[in-house]
Amino acid sequence: VEAVLGRDEPVGRRLDFLMQELNREANTLGSKSNDVEMTRVSVELKVLIEQMREQIQNIE
Repeated sequence: VEAVLGRDEPVGRRLDFLMQELNREANTLGSKSNDVEMTRVSVELKVLIEQMREQIQNIE
């Protein structure tokens, strides 16, 4: 994300794509975990990713 933000070109779509990928990874983490704490962490990650995605929509 930091590398993308440092580019001298429009980055909104690329960041949106990265957020989609991060969300998929968080989903995978939660669905494959048998640990309640890890499931809670994956849900929290998804909330944070969604917040970042909302901010990214304001960039481009």
